[in-house]
Order: sequence, then structure tokens, then C-alpha cells
Amino acid sequence: MNDIFIDTSCQSLIKYGEELCGDMVQRVKDENSVIIVLADGMGSGVKANILATLTSKIISTMVAEKMSIEDCVSTISATLPVCKERNAAYSTFTIIKITDGRFANIIQYDNPRTIVLRHGKNFEYPYETHSIGGKEIIEAGFEIENDDVFIAMSDGVTFAGNEMILNYGWQRENIIEYMEGRYNYKLTAKELCSMIIDSCSELYEKKPSDDATAAVIQIRKRKRVNLLFGPPEHPADAEQMMGQFFAEEGRHIVCGGTTAHIAADYLGVSVEPCMEERDDEIPPTSKMEGVDLVTEGVITMSRVLRYVRDFTHENKLYTVWGRKKDGASQIARYLLEEATDVCIYVGCAMNKAHNTTALPTELNVKVRIVKEIENELKLLDKSVRVRYF
Repeated sequence: MNDIFIDTSCQSLIKYGEELCGDMVQRVKDENSVIIVLADGMGSGVKANILATLTSKIISTMVAEKMSIEDCVSTISATLPVCKERNAAYSTFTIIKITDGRFANIIQYDNPRTIVLRHGKNFEYPYETHSIGGKEIIEAGFEIENDDVFIAMSDGVTFAGNEMILNYGWQRENIIEYMEGRYNYKLTAKELCSMIIDSCSELYEKKPSDDATAAVIQIRKRKRVNLLFGPPEHPADAEQMMGQFFAEEGRHIVCGGTTAHIAADYLGVSVEPCMEERDDEIPPTSKMEGVDLVTEGVITMSRVLRYVRDFTHENKLYTVWGRKKDGASQIARYLLEEATDVCIYVGCAMNKAHNTTALPTELNVKVRIVKEIENELKLLDKSVRVRYF
């Protein structure tokens, strides 16, 4: 497996008063490459949405099939409907293709030029311009480095604040300065993208006068986080379960009191309670030599699920789990900010205290929590593997 992880995210603001966004982002992935196409349809509303959708889908499909940019542009010109008001048929676009996690190609027509951050600072990558069918195309190709960040945007981003808060909008150099000042290599593509779009919303005073879209690609080294949740169904399997779990590379998190004592016996160490953090709702964590984090089980993991689900959708709770020291917040940071690959070992032993007609069994609760966390993490393109014992 390639040790490079390509983290992607896109977010949009819809023009105030419209129901559909006139920008569209398509993502195509295969074994060797990831392609992001951001298209900005002419105008706004339904027409712009149709133009952007057609453009992004046509280009992403053609680029994935290794067709030339000349063919892409000519196909778009011949395919898109003509706007009667402007007597033109086009959508601006940005194409970013990452090949083998080592090389980047950027192709743009009439969108703000893509920003690349390298080591947290603006990287002025080499590019050239040429004309295809009367349209000026920007093309760039260069080798990438770990932690490179690519920021593509529609002109609604650079127009933010124009004649409202800023005289000339949020220009490219302003966005570069803003992102350089807030860059942290631990931030995910989603978090970086949210920073841009949230700032656009503020500059538009919550009433965007244009569709605004940002697409972020972050190049990261793969990192594995392993999580052990519950004792095995058959006690005789504990040795095998622990052996496989601790043989995994990366961080190790143990969830559940009984599970922690089984792990401690396997490692020949002791479990010691941590008293540093206090939380009225989440049980305290513990310490164990050879383990990165030891927490309580179902209550903690239920809160982790809440944080993960929020992150993949509205992302309103980041200020909570991003700074707190309780077990659920720490697990959320490991899974959402650090991990690219997650392996979850689920013990299927049933707690008889939970096995009543009034309450679901603890096993059912654990399985549901793990399945939902797995589904949410996969939405973030993380590799997730679950093993049951």
C-alpha cells in the first residue's frame, strides 16, 4: 500500500435567494490517482447548476480516461447549452490530478488560480498559459511533498466582501495570508475547507451575492489507529485477540474496564486511573504501559459516535472535542485528525447486567456504535477494518 493518504473535502455557499448551487465538485479515484474537478456555471441558480454539473462530470470522466485537455474543452463547448442572455456556453473549471501520491497536475480555465501551501507557506509553483479554442488555459505540473495543501475555489470566494466589508473582495493574496496564519499540519482537509467557507460567509454577512465553493486536497502520510472495544465472546480467545491487536502498527486505544484488565494481563502491566481530567458525563481515562489511551466503554464510545457523526456533516462540535481532555474527545482527535487507517477490534462478550427485556444487550449497542462509526469514517475516505471476536 502507498504510504501517502490524499485527504479531500469541498464545501459551498449558495447565492442568497437561490435553492441550487451554481458550483459543482466531482471526485474520481482509482488505484493510481485522485482527480478533483471544480466547475463554476455561468450565472446562478438552475442554469448555473446544470452547466456546472455537466462540466464537472464530463471533465472528470474524460480526464480519468486519460483524454487530453484539448478534447475536454472542445467536448464541453460542443455539449453545454448556450445561455441566451450571454450568448455563451461554458462553465469555468479547475482540475487537480494527483498521481501515485507523488505528482500533481493543475489545469484551469478562468477560475481563481489554485493556492498551494508547502510547509504552511505559499508555494509559487511553475505554470504556463496557452489558448485552446479561444480560451486561455493555465497548466502546471510538479512533484508534491508530504503535507502539501491544494486550495481550489470558485470566484465567489475571491468576491466575498466586495463592496460590503472589503473594497475589492477577498483576493487571492488575502486568502494566502489568512491560510498561512492559521495553518497547522494536524488540520484535516475538511477543517481547512471549513475555515475558508466560514470566513466567506462572514465577509458576505451571511447573505452571499454569489455561489462560493472551496475544494481542498491535503497530502498526508498514512497513520494507523487501532481501537479495542470489549472482551471476546469466548475467554479462550483473549490471547489471540490481544496478540493480533498489539501486533498492529500505529496507536493503540483500549475501551472498557474489563477489556483494559485483559489487555493489562496480556502485557504484564497494571491499569492506573487518571485523575487529571474531569467531566460530568464521560468516565475518566486510565493509564497503561504500552497503550496510548485507556477509556471506559459504551458511554465513551457513544459520545465518540456523536462527535464523528457531527464532523462528517455539520461540524459544529469541533470546539468541544478539539480541546477537551476526556476520553471521548481524545479518541475523536485520534480518529478524525490523525488516523488515515482505522482498525477496530470488537469483543462480542455479552454483559448479563444489560441482558433484560427492557434494555438492548451491550453487544447490540457496541455493534451499532462501531458500524455507525465505520460508516461515518468511510465518508471521510478513511480505510476502516473491523474484526469481531
